[in-house]
Amino acid sequence: MKITLLSLVSILFFLSVSASSNPSLLHSLKVPSLTDTTHFEDELSYSLYRHSCSHAEGIIYRKVRDWVKKDPTIGPSLIRLHFHDCAVRGCDASILLDHSGSEKSANVSKSLRGFELINEIKAELEKKCPKTVSCADILTTAARDATVLAGGPFWMIPFGRKDGRVSLAKEATAVPMGRESITQLIEFFQSKGLNVLDLVVLSGAHTIGRTTCESVQHRLYNYKGTKKPDPSIDPQYLNYLRRKCRWASENVYLDATTPKTFDVQYYQNLKKKMGLLSTDQLLYSDSRTKPIADALSFESSLFSNQFSVSMVKLANILDYKSQDYGEIRTRCNRVNK
Repeated sequence: MKITLLSLVSILFFLSVSASSNPSLLHSLKVPSLTDTTHFEDELSYSLYRHSCSHAEGIIYRKVRDWVKKDPTIGPSLIRLHFHDCAVRGCDASILLDHSGSEKSANVSKSLRGFELINEIKAELEKKCPKTVSCADILTTAARDATVLAGGPFWMIPFGRKDGRVSLAKEATAVPMGRESITQLIEFFQSKGLNVLDLVVLSGAHTIGRTTCESVQHRLYNYKGTKKPDPSIDPQYLNYLRRKCRWASENVYLDATTPKTFDVQYYQNLKKKMGLLSTDQLLYSDSRTKPIADALSFESSLFSNQFSVSMVKLANILDYKSQDYGEIRTRCNRVNK
């Protein structure tokens, strides 16, 4: 997980530019590395399943690979599902619980996918290693493997997350939906222990995958009540989106250029005013995030390296109540009896 000299120069450049326009970023941004996560070692362990379930990662990878072969769109969906889980009560698989009033039932969760795959993985692991591998660890690993299968980076995952027993739809309403301001996004990420760099890097997951046209229609015809489209959209891209999104239920790629490849095209699209969600395009208009997006667009290794680091930080968000009172579920969609 080494950072090249060019990557380091790029990072230092955007940090200096950002800090010059916003001095408070000097202490909130830094060049990260995987060693930044060492303080989680008391809770998590890289060797946890080495003896108790040595085939766990292999089983998860093969299941994800088989599903991605049949449906490539499931990969990005797993990454998104993982984010939604960690964004509420930490990474405790609370998003997987399927009962009345759970996070899964919230409006922000209605387009989430991948639940059946996680349940299938869990069922096989229960046969091989009963009551051993948590659903939270399965989801975290599946998101990593989905990234790899899309051409993205690999990273080591420490294990030991417990599955939470509480899942509330009202708590899921805090998860960003794509219409927030940059300040709102920064504050949300900071509340989870993530910084501005993590925000811009993790937004790069939109280099693959798709979303419903409902998420973007407000930008196409009546932006902020003006009865006009969002002026920040490139005119040709606007015409494409209007043709593509006649119905809110239709799907549209988050990266119109290379939608199935994990690359830096997402950031290059922002320069061309081709960010699909308003929160995507705003990254390139805010002085706190634009220099970072610029730096990431220049070199793929910089993006890959930092994506690994930020994903580890995301997966290590733990809510101590969920962990203290958590369990290893035997089925991911319900708590143990």
